[in-house]
Amino acid sequence: MKEKDIYKLWFDEENRFKPSINKNLDINIDMLKTLFKGAGDIVQKEFCLRRIQGNVKIYVVYTDGLVDRTIIEDGVIKPLLYEWRLTDGRDLMESILHRETHTADIVKEPSFDKAILGILKGDTVIFINGYEQALVVSTKKYPLRSISENDTEGGLRGPRDSFNESFRFSTALIRRRIRDPKLKCEQGSIGQRSRTDYGIMYIKDLADPRLVENIKKKLNTYDIDGIFDSGMAEHLMEDNWYSVFPVFQATTRPDKVASGILEGRVAIVFDNSPEVVLAPCNFNMLLQASDDYYNRWAVGTFARIIRYLAAFLAITLPGFYVAVTVFHSEILPAKLLYAIASARSMVTFPIVVEVLLMEFLFELLREAGIRLPGPLGNTIGIVGGLIVGQSAVEAGIVSTIVVIVVALSAIASFAIPNEEFVSVYRLMKFFILITSACLGIYGFILGLLVVAIHLSELESFGVPYMMPTVAGDKDRSWVKGDFIFRAPIKHMGKRPYWTNNANRERLKERNNDIRK
Repeated sequence: MKEKDIYKLWFDEENRFKPSINKNLDINIDMLKTLFKGAGDIVQKEFCLRRIQGNVKIYVVYTDGLVDRTIIEDGVIKPLLYEWRLTDGRDLMESILHRETHTADIVKEPSFDKAILGILKGDTVIFINGYEQALVVSTKKYPLRSISENDTEGGLRGPRDSFNESFRFSTALIRRRIRDPKLKCEQGSIGQRSRTDYGIMYIKDLADPRLVENIKKKLNTYDIDGIFDSGMAEHLMEDNWYSVFPVFQATTRPDKVASGILEGRVAIVFDNSPEVVLAPCNFNMLLQASDDYYNRWAVGTFARIIRYLAAFLAITLPGFYVAVTVFHSEILPAKLLYAIASARSMVTFPIVVEVLLMEFLFELLREAGIRLPGPLGNTIGIVGGLIVGQSAVEAGIVSTIVVIVVALSAIASFAIPNEEFVSVYRLMKFFILITSACLGIYGFILGLLVVAIHLSELESFGVPYMMPTVAGDKDRSWVKGDFIFRAPIKHMGKRPYWTNNANRERLKERNNDIRK
C-alpha cells in the first residue's frame, strides 16, 4: 500500500489518528516507523526487560530537542534495565507505573492519537508488548528564553516579570499571584495540525458561567491548520471582524492578568505566545496601566487624564490642523495665522499633501525601527526623524508647523499603554485627516461622530465597548472608583457588573462595613 493511502486510512477528517494501540508490539512499531518516516528528530528504541516469566519487549519513543534526557535516562531507562525488581507475577504495566520508574508524572494512555500527540509535545511514550495501552512520561524541556523584564508595557512601579512562549510558565506566573483553589485552568488544543495548547483561566465563583461557555464555544467554532499566536485566535473569536478596534485585551504582564481574573474576567493562555488574552474588554481598559493602581490615587488619576487627552490628540490633531488652515483660517488669531503663512512661504505642496507626506514619513520610520534590531532601530528612529525632518524643511517640502503637529501626534500615541490600540489610532488618524481634508471642520466633526457611533454599537461578550459612558441599564456603581478618576484602593469595594452577582464585593473592613 502506498504511503499516501496509508495516511488516508489512518487519519480522519480532523487529522486524528484512528487506529488504536495493539497488543502486538510489532504492529505498533510498524505504524510508528511508517508514521515518522523521514523524521530524524524522533528517537525510537526497543529494549528487552528480563523477567522470570520470560523477557518482555518495550518500545520507547520521544522527540529529540523537546525532552529532558536526564529524566528519560535516570528516571525511566536506568530503573527498568538496571534496577528491575519485579520477580513475581504482578502486572507488568502496573509495576512500572507505580514502582519502577523514578518520576511521578506518568500515566496510562489507551489512545494511539493522544500517545502520538504526547511524543510531539515532548513526552516520552513507552509501548509494552501484550498491552493495549501505553505509558506517557512527562519529560518536556522546551528551548525557551527565560522570564525577562517586560519591555512592551513598562512602568515605574510594579513587578518586572513578563510572560514568555511557554504555556506552563505563563499559567504558573498567574497561579503564583492567585493562590486560590477556585482558580481553574481548563485546557484544550486548537489547530488540526499545530494542536496548540490553550488554557482558559478563571475563578469559579467570580466569572459568569455564560461567559466561560461562550469563550469555549468560540474557540471551537472553526477548524484551522494552525494557531501560532494569541492574535490569530482573537480573530477567530471576535464577532465584529470588520471593526479595527480590539475587543480583547492582550497583555504580557502577569499582574494585569491576575487583576483581570479577580474582576471576574477570563484569561486565555496560548502556547508559543507571550501574550495572554483577557475578555471581556472595553475602551477604558485599554487606556489603563498597571501602575495606576500602584501609585498614589492622585498620581494615577492625573496619569489617566494625560492618557485620555493624548489619545484624543493622537487621532484629531493632524485632521484639525488641516481643517482649520485650509477651510477655516479666519478662526485663527492673526499672529498665529501670519506665523503659519510665513512658515509655508517656501513650501510648494498644498497643506493636505504636506501633512500626508510627513505622516507617511513618521509611519515609515516607526515601521523601520520595529523591524531593525533593538539598538539600531532606536538609532534609526531618532536620527532618521531629525535628519529627514530637518532636511525636508530646508528643502521646502514641508513647513516647521507641520513637523510640530505630526511630531506631537506621534508622541501622544506613545502615551497609550496598549500597543494593539496604538495601531488602531494610527489608522483612525488617517480617516479623520481625509474627512477633514474633504469637508473642513464639518468633515472633522462628521469623522469623529462616525467613530463614536461605531464604538457605541460594539460589544465584547455582551459588555458595551464604551462602558460606562454607554451602558444602558447596566449597573455602574463601580465606575466612580475606577474610570478616569481612580479612587483610593480602600474605596474600590465593588467588582464590575459582569462579575458573578453573588460576589460583587471585593473589599470590606474587619467589622464588615463595606466601603462603597
